[in-house]
Parts: sequence; structure tokens; C-alpha cells
Amino acid sequence: MSELPTGTVSLLFSDIEGSTLLLNRLGPSYADALDVQRQVLRKAWAVHGGTELGTEGDSFFVVFPTAEAAVKAAAQAQRELEDYPWPGGERVRVRIGIHTGSPQVHDGNYVGMDVHRAARIAGSAHGGQIVVSSVTAELARSGLPDGVGLRDLGSHRLKDIAVAEHLFQLAIDGLQVDFPTLKTIGAASSLPVPATLLVGRDGEVAGLTALLRSPGVRLVTLTGPGGSGKTRLAIAVAQRLVAVFPDGVFFIPLAAVTSADVMWTSIAEVLDVPPKERMPPGFFNYVAHRSALFVLDNLEQLSEADDVVAQLLAAAPQVAVIASSRRALSVPAEHRHRVPPLALPENSILADAEHSGAVQLFVQQARSIHPDFALTAENVAEVVAICRRLDGLPLAIELSAARMRLLSPKALLRRLDQALDIASTSRQGPSRQKTLRNTIAWSYDLLTPAQQAFFRRLGVFDGGGDLAAIAAITAAPTDSGNGGDPLDMVAALVDASLATITEGPDSEPRVAFLETIRAYARDQLRAAGEADAVRSAHARHYLQVAEHLQSLRESQHLVALGLAEIELDNFREALCWTLQQDISEPTGSGGVWIGLHLCSALGWLWAMGGYLVEGRRWYEQAIERAGESMSKGLAACLGGLADLLISQGESEQARDFATSSLTMARTLGDEERVAFALGVLGTAQRQLGDVDAARRTLQEALHLHRKLGNRGRLARTLGNLAGIEGMLSHFDRAEALTQESLSIFQALGDMHGATVEGQNLANLFVITGRVDEANQLAKGLVETLLELRSPNLTMAFANTYMNILIRLDEPVAAAHLFGAEEAMRERNAMPNPHQQEELQETWTLVRELISVEDWEYHRRLGRGETVEDLLAKLSTS
Repeated sequence: MSELPTGTVSLLFSDIEGSTLLLNRLGPSYADALDVQRQVLRKAWAVHGGTELGTEGDSFFVVFPTAEAAVKAAAQAQRELEDYPWPGGERVRVRIGIHTGSPQVHDGNYVGMDVHRAARIAGSAHGGQIVVSSVTAELARSGLPDGVGLRDLGSHRLKDIAVAEHLFQLAIDGLQVDFPTLKTIGAASSLPVPATLLVGRDGEVAGLTALLRSPGVRLVTLTGPGGSGKTRLAIAVAQRLVAVFPDGVFFIPLAAVTSADVMWTSIAEVLDVPPKERMPPGFFNYVAHRSALFVLDNLEQLSEADDVVAQLLAAAPQVAVIASSRRALSVPAEHRHRVPPLALPENSILADAEHSGAVQLFVQQARSIHPDFALTAENVAEVVAICRRLDGLPLAIELSAARMRLLSPKALLRRLDQALDIASTSRQGPSRQKTLRNTIAWSYDLLTPAQQAFFRRLGVFDGGGDLAAIAAITAAPTDSGNGGDPLDMVAALVDASLATITEGPDSEPRVAFLETIRAYARDQLRAAGEADAVRSAHARHYLQVAEHLQSLRESQHLVALGLAEIELDNFREALCWTLQQDISEPTGSGGVWIGLHLCSALGWLWAMGGYLVEGRRWYEQAIERAGESMSKGLAACLGGLADLLISQGESEQARDFATSSLTMARTLGDEERVAFALGVLGTAQRQLGDVDAARRTLQEALHLHRKLGNRGRLARTLGNLAGIEGMLSHFDRAEALTQESLSIFQALGDMHGATVEGQNLANLFVITGRVDEANQLAKGLVETLLELRSPNLTMAFANTYMNILIRLDEPVAAAHLFGAEEAMRERNAMPNPHQQEELQETWTLVRELISVEDWEYHRRLGRGETVEDLLAKLSTS
């Protein structure tokens, strides 16, 4: 090897994206493809003075004397790779990263951070993409090859490199320029990765990007009929703006959302906001100072969407929004952009048709399922006619092109004409929406009767469903059963582009619809007279799911919480339908009865998953719908609402609902619900200061739980009674009850319950002067506490740890924790009614250790920190 260049050089790394999958597809031909790739790249390196330092498999490490030479070599390589006729219609996609620096030469190679940085930049790219550092971009800018530009990708954090790197992409005329977000650890983006390239929208993407970069423009609403490509356009624009919003670009799908409460929660979940801060005003504190872009997708069904967006923009002055909706929001300062269909060719001349966005999309989709398809002089007239018949609507084109696996363009056009002619003459509704509906209808009509029945019944799902749910619900009516294996049926719908498949948390398939197709399925379900039967089956199935997760929660809390949140939209759909049914139906069989039991079974999710506002609304709606009836489900909802109100500090209302639940449960002879209502009532009485009454109530609950053998509720009641005994200074009794409760929770594997009782035991140790024991116990609980992400438990734990710190003569740390917990309560809109009393008690303990001024100073500092961070630091100190 010749002497390596020294000083400032440009380091280039490259490899093939998806090489293993490519090997599986090409088989023995992969070796030939690899040889061609090496020949093409080595030619480019040699032409521009590159020195090859390493080749392993499909990867290269090459050094160039200048940034300009490295960029020219990379551009030439990508152009020649794109032009090469790869076997089997495949495409070898190479990703390239370049960084310019001054690495050290050692033992015939380069070493140093510049080498690592170049490798990390290459690793962040996608196949077909060239990513360069800001240093390389600036040095090469004046000497870029013809047809090559630079696209700013913003600052990104690279793995194992502390300082963020400003990255650029080479944009090469005629090659792909739109790629998913870079694969870096600091790309603050939740944008989905589109399955296909965006075609026919370059002008709109550029215009909308420029608009959102303009001063004062914070809301752009993309409107248009279903299937016009609003979502895909919004994602493309957002991808261009990642560098503009340093705090992130986030995609929030809202097609399944029907209320403002759920809209707030959905936005907060994507931003990973803590559960208790997912609703205003706590949510506003989380986003108030963020410079971020939110893509709010599918708002047309949300009558309150305008209010939510207006409040969001008012509370967060650096946030911008791209909304997609079939209607405008009519919010002040809204910029509306109607998304038109893709451009249609004026004639059937091949050269003109190739420039049409609609034709480009058709060809792209046809090739995805028929790699040999090509637009030719022989078929261009039919392809143009198809795109015109579909009015250039992207979804309609995609659905139609999916049939190219079986049909020629001429045969497809013939069937398209027969399916659409009658409906297209209707004067009802917008013509493009009718055309889209007819396109879906045509795909639907091509299914067998059994497949049609299967398809329309899937319309009841909201947010998709797993195969078990699909099997239970699609077979609900017996007059025209699905007649086949659910997996085979799903495969038929996927082949017809009427359904999509994703992977669930258990690696099992999960089936979903585009929202427009789901709406069509629901229409067909109603037309077939099956809606009530199928929705009843859906509600009953998800009641079983909810009851299973309720029992699973005791031993696998985080697993149950994750599964429940995946099915949350289906739970909501079931609740919406059941709570609208006729209350006169027999108890135990009607929809309202299912809704009451479903709401009750989800009580733990409302309380522990951060859905207090939504859960309260469901409880209140269920109780109102049940009216004057008397049932075990209603008694359970009354008790569940009381329990939830305790978490919100509304003790008097909680006492009243708990009393109502207790009275009804006793009348019905339901000892299980009597015991639960007694436990909730005793806790409410304790909050209201009636300690003696609380003790009597909880003792009665304890006796009944021991009789019934429900170990989880027994453990909870033991813990609540222990708190009463501690208030009465019966410390030995309190410790015995707490230890018994803790042992039961540990035996059940209930990490949440065990952490609650561990915290209670630590607090009891503090009160009885066993501070070292309390400290060791509390430290051991922090890791589990943080995993649980329970705001209520975290704040209670912080209070206990603060008291430990005071007794360990650490008043500064205690003041920080006090301030952080105080601020956390404010963010979660959960005021502490005993705050002044607790503050006075705390000051009594610390006044010998710290001055008033110092205490207040550190308390204020603590308000700017998080309880979670402080506890994590304290547990390792």
C-alpha cells in the first residue's frame, strides 16, 4: 500500500443496506451482485483519488485527499448503482457516510475519533443515501458536481459521541432524495417510515416546507377527501423540517379518537409524557417551552379538535402543527392547503405520461407486486385511462394497481369500468369520494361471499385486532359464517390491499384497516343487518380481554399495562356501543350490562395508567346509563368511581359513591363487592379525618376478605388498615399488618402492590426511629418504583424519602425532594390538602439543621428538578 495521506482528509464508509435479505432473495446470484457492487464502487474511488483501506463483505473504508473528491466519488457511485440492470428486478442499495478530519496514521491505518465519527455517520444513513458531516459539506459546497445539492438534516447525536453532529445529505437529480429519519440516537422524531416513495408531490412538499419555515406560521391544515394522500404528504413535509425543530417532530395518529380527552392523551403518549401529566393543565407545562412540530393526523371525526389545537398553540408558543382533516379547523391563523389528486397526463403519449404523478404512482405500485411490469407504448393508453377513471386519487390507484398481479392494464380497465359506471353517476356526495368508495367496492366485490362477510365484520375493530379476537368476532353471526381459517382470510384481504398486517408485542400478527376502508366495512356491516350482533360479540370478547388483564395485573403489572394500552381503542369502541344500548334488556345479557362490567374491569387501568379523567368520564356515563337499576355491575362501577375519586382527592364524593356501592352490594348479597366497597369507604373516611370509623370499616372489610380468599384485595386492605393503626400509634400492630400485606403481594408477584407496602413499611420505620432500616429498604425499592411510572406512588415515596433524609441530617437533599414533589403535584393537578401542615411538620424537624433562607432556596431549586431523577441519584449515593 502506498503512503497514506496525512493532515486533513475525508473518510468514507459504505455498505449494502439489507444485505442478508438480499442474499435470501437472490440466492447464488448474490455473489454476482456483490462483485458488480465492488466494481462500481472501486471505479468511483479510483477516478477521484480514493485510497481503499478496508473491505469486509459488502463494506468499504476509503480515504480521499479532499472533501470535494469524496463527494464526487460517492455521487458517481450512487448514479452508476442506480443505472445498473440488477438481476431479478432487484436494486442494490448502498449507504454512504463521509466525514472530514485529521485522523492519526498508525500501523498502516487511521485511528481517532474522526474515524469513529465517519463510521457512525454512515451507519445513520439508509440505502441509496449519502450523509456527510457539516465539515465535509462546507468544504465541498463550492465544488459540488452538476445536479448535486446539499439538504440540511439538522443536528443529531451519534452513538458513543457526546457532541451532536450537524449532518447533510447529498441530493442528486434523478435519484431518491426523500428518506426516513436518520438512524441516530438523538433524532427526536416519531415519524413513520412510508412503505413507498412519494411521487407527484415535489412542488407541494417544497411549498409547504417553505410555508412552515415562514415567521408566524404555526398551523397548516391539509384538507381533502379520504384517500387523497393527506397523511403521506404531511409525513414528507415533516421529514424536511426535522432540522428546524430542535425538540422533535412527532406523528400522532388520531383516526380512532372521538373526544378531546382522548386526543390530549394520544398526543401525550407519543411525546412519552408521564401518565399524570397527559391532560391540561399539567400537559401544558411539559410542552410550553418546546420547539417542536406535531403532525396531527385524521381530525375530521373530532368535533372538539379545533379547541384542542387552539389551546395547544396558545400554551406552547414554539410548537407548530400540521393537521390532516377532511374539513378545515377554522382556528385563527390557520393556513389551509387542499390536497389535490395526483396530476393526470393530458394525453396518452408515453413521454408525457411518464411525468404524471398519477401514472408514476400506478407504475410504482404495480412493480411492487409485479417486478416485470413496465409502462410501454402498448399499454400507456390503458394506464392513463385507469388513472383518469380513478381521478388521480392515491388510495384508489394503489388499490387498483394491486390487481396487476393477475390482470393486464386492459383487463383491469375493463373491470374498473364495469364496477364504477353505475355508482359514478350518483349525484350524492363529492365525486372523488364516490370514486374512492367505488374502488373499495370493486375490491370488495372480487372477494368470495365468505371473505366479504369476514371483511365487513372486521369493521368493528378500532386500532386493529389480533387473530384470537378476529376469530371470535368474525364468526359471531351464524347465518353466513366466515367458513375459513382467520389467517387465510386475513391473507386474502392483504392480497386485495383491504387490510394491513403489523407485528404485535407477542410477535403475533395484528390486523388493521386504513380508516377509509374501515368506514366502508362498517357500512357494509350495517347493510347486511349484522352490526348489532357483531358489535355485541366485539364487546363481549373485549370484556373477557379486560377481565384477563385485570387478573394478570397482579402478577405482571407492566405486561398487563402494555397490553391494555394496545387494546385501548377497542375498549373505547366497546364502551361507546354498550353504553348506548337499551337499559330494558335483561340484566346479565344486555349491552349496558357488558359496559358496566367492562368499565369496572378497566378500573385499575384508569387509576394506574394515567387515565383518571377519561376513566372518571366512563364511570359516570355507565352509572348514568344504568339509571335506577340494581346490578352487580353497577355496584362495581360505583365502587370503582369512588376509588378513583380518592386518587383525585375528592374524599366526600368518594365516600358517597362507596356508600351507594356498599348498600347495593349488600342488597344483592354480593360479598365480593361488599368487601371492596368497605375497603374504599374506609379509605375515604380516613382521608376525611374520621379515623375511628375508618378503622371499624376496614376491620370489617379485612374479616370479609379473609373469608372470601381474594388475596390481592386482602393485601390491599391489610395495608390500608395498617395506615390507620399507625395513625393511632399502634406501631407494632401496624408493622405486622404491613409485613403480612407485603408478603402476600410478593407471593403474588404484584410489583406495584409490593412497592406500595414497601414504601409504607419504610415510612413506619422512620416514625419509629429505625432510620437506617428505612433508608436501606427505600433504596432497594427505587429501581422498581421508577419502572412502574405511577405518579401517585412516586409522590408518596418522595415524601417518605424526604423524611428519611431529614433524619440522616441531609436537609439540602430533603429540600430539593420536597420542592420536586410539590411541583409534580401541581403538574398533575393533584393538590395536597395537607401541604401546609406537612410543611410545618417538616420545618420543625429541619430548623436545627438549616436556615429558613437556605431551606427555601433549595426547595425552589428542587422545583426545577424531577422526583424521578432525584430518587435515582439518591438510591446510588
